Amino acid sequence: MVDSDFGALDVDLRLGVAAKGLREGTLETTEGELEFDGLIIATGAAPVRLRGEGPQHVLRTIDDALALRELMTDGARVVIAGAGWIGAEVATAARKAGAHVVVVEAARTPLAGALGCEVGAFTTSWYADAGIDLRLGTMVGSVDPGGLTMMDGSWIPADVVVTGIGVRPSVAWLAGSGIELDNGIVVDEHLRTSMPGVVAVGDCASWWSRRFGRRLRVEHWDTALHAPETAVATMLGGTAVYDPVPYFWSEQFDHMLQYAGNHDGARLVMRGDPAAGAKWAACWLTGDDRLTAILTVDLPRDLVQGRRLIEGGQRLDVDRVRDPATPLRDCT
Repeated sequence: MVDSDFGALDVDLRLGVAAKGLREGTLETTEGELEFDGLIIATGAAPVRLRGEGPQHVLRTIDDALALRELMTDGARVVIAGAGWIGAEVATAARKAGAHVVVVEAARTPLAGALGCEVGAFTTSWYADAGIDLRLGTMVGSVDPGGLTMMDGSWIPADVVVTGIGVRPSVAWLAGSGIELDNGIVVDEHLRTSMPGVVAVGDCASWWSRRFGRRLRVEHWDTALHAPETAVATMLGGTAVYDPVPYFWSEQFDHMLQYAGNHDGARLVMRGDPAAGAKWAACWLTGDDRLTAILTVDLPRDLVQGRRLIEGGQRLDVDRVRDPATPLRDCT
């Protein structure tokens, strides 16, 4: 939307104005105080950056993406810190552009933080197949002009350094406000905060999931797309509940990865053989054999059926789940 679109909606859009404090009924900004009856906080999250004086790029906005695209040229030396979702996707794009790519990752496998080392290990070979130098168990000391100095003292030269080691919720401005914070802004299943008249939504909100019985803070676009409906309904006095099956997808190394659910504390059941190079899925089950999360690799049908099983909460036949020839919907 452009400024005129907001005006047509009778919205007072104030660009370049930052929130800097909050007390009940009043928002403190860099251009003075704003009194409110209702406030929606959607301040998002900010990428974590590495130490050092050298230039480093992050991927968070469209401007970040456009700037990186200009630098991903044939023969460029690109070093990526982090083999998570962002790192894998940037590495894929850089190789397709003809760049020489090195990826450094502190964990033992790619995607360790997101999926655990056992599942993340199945993606390790994708890097070598793409001609990427993947260095695991390696920590960055600092980003310096011309490259990276590693914790062991070694040096990796680079024309471009991309940092993809996660984000932190943008909530520092709420310190001292009295609003409850814990890995973001603590909200209930209606996205209400501990302060009357205030709701929070998106990457900055840690919301209570009835479905999974724990707090979740999900940093993917699906949350940003759907959660605002609940936030607005709550602000207007409704009783809407936000309790989705979290979902996201990633395209990397000519594979489509899709994930739904939450696998914290669940046991892993593999579906198919990643070592065979075929399509496969990782399923996570509760103690009573209910699907709580699924990751699919080039298996969109399994993702759709798995997401429905998570929503339905049916108990599954584990042996049938392991058999990739059996549709997931027939594993109940």
